[in-house]
Amino acid sequence: MVYPPSTFSKLAYGILAFALSLSSLSCSTSRTGGASSASEPTITHVADGWANNSVNVVAFRKNSLVTFKGTQYTAWYGADRSVMLAKRKSGAATWEIQKTNFTGNAADAHNTISLMVDGNGFLHLSWDHHNNPLNYARSVSPGSLQMTEKMPMTGQREKVISYPEFYRLPSGNLMFFYRDGGSGQGNLVINSYDTGTQQWTQLHSNLINGEGKRNAYWQAYLDKNGTLHVSWVWRESPDVASNHDLAYARSLDGGKTWEKSTGEKYTLPITEATAEKALAIPQNSELINQTSMAADEQGNPFIATYWREAGSTIPQYHLVYHDGKTWQKLELDFRKTPFSLSGVGTKRIPIARPQIMVKNAGAKASVLMIFRDEERGSKASALIINKLSDPKWTILDLTPGSLGSWEPTYDTELWKEKQILNLFVQKVEQVDGEGRATIPPQPIQVIEWKPKF
Repeated sequence: MVYPPSTFSKLAYGILAFALSLSSLSCSTSRTGGASSASEPTITHVADGWANNSVNVVAFRKNSLVTFKGTQYTAWYGADRSVMLAKRKSGAATWEIQKTNFTGNAADAHNTISLMVDGNGFLHLSWDHHNNPLNYARSVSPGSLQMTEKMPMTGQREKVISYPEFYRLPSGNLMFFYRDGGSGQGNLVINSYDTGTQQWTQLHSNLINGEGKRNAYWQAYLDKNGTLHVSWVWRESPDVASNHDLAYARSLDGGKTWEKSTGEKYTLPITEATAEKALAIPQNSELINQTSMAADEQGNPFIATYWREAGSTIPQYHLVYHDGKTWQKLELDFRKTPFSLSGVGTKRIPIARPQIMVKNAGAKASVLMIFRDEERGSKASALIINKLSDPKWTILDLTPGSLGSWEPTYDTELWKEKQILNLFVQKVEQVDGEGRATIPPQPIQVIEWKPKF
């Protein structure tokens, strides 16, 4: 069934879209060479969803939105914690919505919903994981929102799963990443899906080995050339303060073999001792887990995250990137407010983990970073660097009001294909240490914006 917005909703969201366009024209800047031009952002309403924590809008969802052959899909937890699915023609104002038979422990912000569409048009869904058995299903036919019953993938290492992530290779086959084990003692598992046989196989049971002492909090990025990039921070214990270092690996053959940025082949599994350090960062640096990744058009990796430099009390966003020869670091030092990361569970943090997108390559690379910061009213904000060789930046806000504890996720496939940014947006409140707020369901929205940089 298609659920069109009410007359009131159309008016309300029209006003909001207008406000968004105005907000994009006025920006505060730092080290700026002038504001970048951009199309006006537009916003569409999907439905209302669970908002008592940040489970629908944590930065490690892969994906919250995904486009395949002109159709865009999304998912979220409804007010009753049911897994909800929706699709639309790309850019359309109305969505077809389907309530599934699946539910999840939405009160735990780790338990995200991840989506991907394979090369034959089947929708793949994984949900509700924080050190518990696999939850996985796929659509009964290409383009359908009707899902199969829950099913296994390979039957191997599927009992203690966290952080499910799908990636689609240029062939249309899929990869599925997840952590096997707990915080401080987990390993990275990768499964591979063949669209021809519709079967999963386990490609690596332990790609990044915590050796029972630590675990890797990773993010991956599949570039246009089919190179798979993975970066991660190490954590020594469940305490977030024990995060340290930025490490890197890449695969040129769909995840089978792995190498460093130098081309040196890894002996698997990768351990702390053998991992390439993109940057050494000590523990107790307010380094957040789960980096954000992208690559320029020559396949050079970019990492965005935040931490506090030695001698400073203020965590700042940073870009760590490879220029084709060596790793480089750029501190985006616009923040003024200190905070500290420590303890366990999902934290209530005054800034969001960022998302990074890159156009062009080398010295001419342009960077877009999406983030949220209480200093800017907890809005969806965009930092733009027009040319990396002259790293001046412009910051503008894409929403007129606070999004609470929102973190950015976006449609990676639409960005790769058309450089159109579709952000999944919902105002939520995260109580520190896996707490739960008491607020009514809040609107799920998609912001569409085509930055010109």
